[in-house]
Amino acid sequence: MSSPIHSSINQTTHNGNISEDAALTQGRKADHLRVCLEEDVQFHQTTTGLERYRFTHCCLPELDLSEVDLTTTFSGKSLDAPLLISSMTGGTEQAQRINYRLAEVAQHYKLAMGVGSQRVAIENPQVKPTFAVRSLAPDILLFANLGAVQLNYGYGLEECQRAIDWLEADALVLHLNPLQEAVQTKGDTNFRELFAKIAQLCQKLPVPVIAKEVGNGISAKMAERLIEAGVSAIDVAGAGGTSWAKVEGERAKDARQRRLGETFANWGLPTAECIVGVRAIAPTIPLVASGGLRNGLDAAKAIALGADLAGLALPFLQAASESEGALQELVKLLVAELTTVLFCTGSAKLNDLRNPGVLQKVESRE
Repeated sequence: MSSPIHSSINQTTHNGNISEDAALTQGRKADHLRVCLEEDVQFHQTTTGLERYRFTHCCLPELDLSEVDLTTTFSGKSLDAPLLISSMTGGTEQAQRINYRLAEVAQHYKLAMGVGSQRVAIENPQVKPTFAVRSLAPDILLFANLGAVQLNYGYGLEECQRAIDWLEADALVLHLNPLQEAVQTKGDTNFRELFAKIAQLCQKLPVPVIAKEVGNGISAKMAERLIEAGVSAIDVAGAGGTSWAKVEGERAKDARQRRLGETFANWGLPTAECIVGVRAIAPTIPLVASGGLRNGLDAAKAIALGADLAGLALPFLQAASESEGALQELVKLLVAELTTVLFCTGSAKLNDLRNPGVLQKVESRE
């Protein structure tokens, strides 16, 4: 990373030449990174639901471990493993370091990657370099990202196209976050008539649109309406991982918003429930499972339940914040875990995980 980019970001942050809204957004991005890395903002009561499933061990897989094939395709691009580095960050100096490291590892291991909300760059174009990862990862499947609610706050086709063009993205993620906005101090809470606006975007944008929650889940009913509006893929981003109600409550200055964060800390639909529900009503829609996935075993369960990609955020964030070496070791471990699941279930390819009897629901003992 060159020093001119760093000095530009620092100058932009401190010299007062940006709008108050842009400064607030930039400060919020820095807060989000700090809180996610330093505070306990994970779900404690609601789980992903993945623990309710287990694989049937195959004692004689009739496979050589080296024959296991994790390759897949998504949105027309080939991947060496069904892993997505989920949308996380951008807009600050620390976020730039993280995004650059993530992009380099995604390129090396042929993984998919999303960036955090680019609203901060729309408001303050001088921080665009914090998202500019395409030069480091020319071949990866790369997702741009904006909040759907911004379509009710002055954003439209032009801003969405700008986010795509700046990133040279293969698709646009529109994230859906009503609970986060409700808990966030001065959040954007007008979610009226967004289906119609999303439908217009889907018709006019030159790349696919992906609808993604941020950790509270997309139900089958909502997925059906989003697909009818024209979205090309769904990322369920269910409950069980990072609670954005907790994150916003943690950074809130006023007592009411902090209390809201505590009350709704475990609100949401478990990730496994979302995968099963969406796949039942939409057997062919490209489907991403994220929300509380922490290892390759979780990822394999998500694939077995019907997801095409498994998205992880916090594990990548923690490793990328530590070092490039830690990030590479994480990817190697995730790939090894996925490979071991396939090997020990007698599955040569990812689709084999969906064969009858490979994954079983464990009876609840409650």
